Amino acid sequence: MKLRISPNRRYFVDQADRPFFYLGDTAWLLFQRLDCEEAEAYLKDRAVKGFTVIQAYVIRGLGLRHPDGPVSLLGETPFHDRDPARPNEGYFGYVDWVVNRANEMGLVMGLVVAKSWHVNEHPERIFDASNGFEFGRFLGRRYRNNAVIWYVGGDSAPGSDGGTWVAMAKGLKAGSEGSHLVSYHGHGGTSSSDWFHQAQWLDFNSIQSGHGWAANTHGYITRDYHLIPAKPTVDMEPPYENHPTGPDTPRIDAHQVRKGAYRNMLAGAAGHGYGALDLFYLYKDDEGPFPRNGFLPWKQAIAYEGSRQVGLMRRLFEKYPWHLLVPDLSVVASGQGEGEDHIQAALARDGSFLIAYPPHGQPVGIHTDRLSGQSVLARWYDPREGIWNEIGQVPGTGVMEFTAPSQGEKSDWLLVLEATGS
Repeated sequence: MKLRISPNRRYFVDQADRPFFYLGDTAWLLFQRLDCEEAEAYLKDRAVKGFTVIQAYVIRGLGLRHPDGPVSLLGETPFHDRDPARPNEGYFGYVDWVVNRANEMGLVMGLVVAKSWHVNEHPERIFDASNGFEFGRFLGRRYRNNAVIWYVGGDSAPGSDGGTWVAMAKGLKAGSEGSHLVSYHGHGGTSSSDWFHQAQWLDFNSIQSGHGWAANTHGYITRDYHLIPAKPTVDMEPPYENHPTGPDTPRIDAHQVRKGAYRNMLAGAAGHGYGALDLFYLYKDDEGPFPRNGFLPWKQAIAYEGSRQVGLMRRLFEKYPWHLLVPDLSVVASGQGEGEDHIQAALARDGSFLIAYPPHGQPVGIHTDRLSGQSVLARWYDPREGIWNEIGQVPGTGVMEFTAPSQGEKSDWLLVLEATGS
């Protein structure tokens, strides 16, 4: 699979020009913590659930015990003598195997080149602009024929070391001969557009909206969507499921995950990321007792509700030509709320369908005359179970009010309207 940017620069397409829905799962320590058998089980689970991208760090620690704490199970370090010019084939051979196996399952690898420690001032710093470019070229060349998306930045602002990240990005482009897409992974509450939107090497914008309760994730998408020139934008690191959010707010639950995902997509995103902090650390069964500070072993955490439900989201959008959607709050005639009650909506450019997301099932009035048909087929979609609730045909004129089958704190629904008639 070779990904490119669509002609209107709003989404990704594959080598056959088919829209590619970016649905990313986060397993940052995949290459450090899982052996072949475990990686196989993880990748199969994510492919079955509908993920299309696996996000992981190529380099995140130089020794057998790295700054995240856990010991690498592979017994291999990425470089000989911590020298980026001397990559260890024992390490990169395993990276090859995982990347190839993921591609065989239809998964694209979203690879962050290196954690910020390796570029910023830190005992594990090894990169500068010169060897950063060469390492980027090494990776781009090595995986040129794989389905890979690259990120530099390593969860940090560019700062005084920004030149190293830029050199690394240009090295990736040189090594892949321009065939791979590249973006920048900044820290929480930022987008790559904050620093590099105009850069030619930046193919799309990457957001880390952060891990707060009731986060306004779609605000970042909306801002990036209106930038010139247009570039696809993805919240690759939204609030993680089961992530603590502070002493006075709960951990992120599946409803918070769904809310961020649907609002982002209807605000104009080219896809969405998912994560669980348990899967970031990839805790093992023998590292308990569990729950360890509220976290579970990775083999249990992969079953969190949110990971299944974002797959349902992808399947809902792919039932329609989702790439035609344009964010449009003006279609909401009544019921619009603020904060947690905000209703996000989008209308297809040709008026063929409309999707609105009331996050608590609250009644919503819609300008049905904004659709292109004389009549409208109306349905509710349950994002928890992927079940349709039929409403039926309604007039394609004036304003119609719709009330979801249930209302409540976690009773979110998707209102889907399709134009019928001529």
